[in-house]
Amino acid sequence: MKKGPENQASFGNVPQPVREDGAGGIDLGPRDVLRDLENPDMLVPPASDAGSIPNLKFSFSDTHMQLKHGGWSREVTVRQLPIATALAGVNMYLTPGGVRELHWHKQAEWAYVILGSARITAVDQHGRNFIADVGEGDLWYFPAGIPHSIQGLGEGCEFLLVFDDGSFTEYDTFTITDWFAHTAKDVLAANFGVLESVFAHIPAKQRYIFQGKVPGPVETQKVPDPYGIVPKTFTHRLLAQEPIVTTGGSVRIVDSTNFPASATIAAALVEVEPGGMREMHWHPNSDEWQYYLTGTARMTVFAANGTARTFNYRAGDVGYIPRAYGHYIQNIGDQSLWFFELFKSNRYTDVSLNRWMALTPEELVRAHLHVGPELINALRKEKWPVVKFAVNRRQE
Repeated sequence: MKKGPENQASFGNVPQPVREDGAGGIDLGPRDVLRDLENPDMLVPPASDAGSIPNLKFSFSDTHMQLKHGGWSREVTVRQLPIATALAGVNMYLTPGGVRELHWHKQAEWAYVILGSARITAVDQHGRNFIADVGEGDLWYFPAGIPHSIQGLGEGCEFLLVFDDGSFTEYDTFTITDWFAHTAKDVLAANFGVLESVFAHIPAKQRYIFQGKVPGPVETQKVPDPYGIVPKTFTHRLLAQEPIVTTGGSVRIVDSTNFPASATIAAALVEVEPGGMREMHWHPNSDEWQYYLTGTARMTVFAANGTARTFNYRAGDVGYIPRAYGHYIQNIGDQSLWFFELFKSNRYTDVSLNRWMALTPEELVRAHLHVGPELINALRKEKWPVVKFAVNRRQE
């Protein structure tokens, strides 16, 4: 085999694992240059990185794509990202009329509509139904065990599903066609009080996703219910929610306080403008599962005992931070960075390093860090989730 950087020859500016201080050395062996270009801070970690932290990144682009007539799905669970034990995610698309069949899960389902629109239906344990249309920027939440369905409208619908169990998988979903296919026809006849012949043409296996017709206006689909509709709406208009706006971007927080149905998952939709940064902070109550919608990011995670590791993220990536690990997220691109922070909790909580220091006696802070009034006077007591940073490039 010929030696040399043949696999790099077509790239004019091949990154090398060499830090500005001279640490490292060139890599002329087999390598994935495109991936190195996407992960500059993983190829050349900052000098402040140290120790061993497990992988905290996985891309939906590296998952198995399940293709069906009517749409597709792919998932990131603990099987793809072993550290992610608290939450799992599914990215799904339904064509116009495409149906995610009637089903239920052992886990609660939280969802965000990325593009398009869909119709969702559900019936709770008290026999109260729910039928609604959702569009871009909307959320829905179905408690564990509540049967529901999703159908693409107009131009179809792409959405993110998040489940409150890292071991979740779409392959363990309870579907109506699967149950019918594995129940004797005489039992079905007895259950519904009809002849066995009624079930002569039921599917032989679960359909999961299938192509249907685009339904009519939602008003024409309402089913009168003697028990009424669910008392807590299963949907929330997230983009209609007033954000927390700072000089570096914006944050919309949603949990059981403003979306009462969402009893096990809390979230924040974060926008970080170019030159901005999600401030240094940690979450005391839950691991954090992230989904990146747009832009490119750098995140350093601090795990105590002299350990820290930096990762790069882009649209379609999943990030994960164990509970209480300190971290920040910088926008290292030229467009706004949008991402979700999600938690297995009914409440969103975070602790700001800046505010903690601002609310601690000055003498104590000075004694710890040997800093002067320039830092002390810059500390903020107010919540300020996204900040501007002076330069868009790390100073080694």
